[in-house]
Amino acid sequence: MIYSLPLLSVILGYLAALILKPTNRKNLKLLLAFSGSFLLSLTVMHLLPEVYESVAHAHKGHEHGHNHNSPIGLYIMAGIIFQIILEYFSKGAEHGHVHGSGHDHTHKSSMPWLLFISLCTHALLEGMPVTHHHDLAWGIAIHHFPIAIILTAFFINSGLSKTAIFLFMLAFAVMTPLGTLVSGNLEFISHYYTEISAVVVGILFHISSTIIFESSEGHKFNMAKLLVIILGIIMAYFL
Repeated sequence: MIYSLPLLSVILGYLAALILKPTNRKNLKLLLAFSGSFLLSLTVMHLLPEVYESVAHAHKGHEHGHNHNSPIGLYIMAGIIFQIILEYFSKGAEHGHVHGSGHDHTHKSSMPWLLFISLCTHALLEGMPVTHHHDLAWGIAIHHFPIAIILTAFFINSGLSKTAIFLFMLAFAVMTPLGTLVSGNLEFISHYYTEISAVVVGILFHISSTIIFESSEGHKFNMAKLLVIILGIIMAYFL
């Protein structure tokens, strides 16, 4: 389940964009607001306390451990900075902030490699804490679904070939489960699980808060947006 949820959400988003060809940006923005709220709530309520508890446990049990004076807040801030760097290359695609480079379908666009590498890096890191925190798979899945719709629509409008779009979205879909798999099986990554999780907390903080603040035109807070944000918080609390 923890491997299939993020994978299926991207595939479903890709298929939804192909079949439904969504044009209602308002509905997509509400979906993004819900996903951002849900992801932020999961991070704050579940993943963040777990990271600090791990540090406290290591501090008590292992006087010689590498976590003894672990500056966990610094790792979280490093995650935020790292995500800002990634977004320099991805142009904010992680939170649905993509703009069409034109609607000229007469020429096929080349593969946007910087976008591809930064998005895949982001998705890979997101999957790592899922090894110990299975609930996060739901948050990532809900986060990736609207992103997959927006990305697919963007690539189609940019004139990217159908094969390139399919391969791009497939790679993006596989990255989060791959991160979970790698985290659970490589001893080196397992050894630094707390630090990696703290970096991911920073990444998720930045993305989810950006989604919430960017999901309405002109940064206006309307009632529908407020309700979906509250719904996301409630769902994350009971998960």
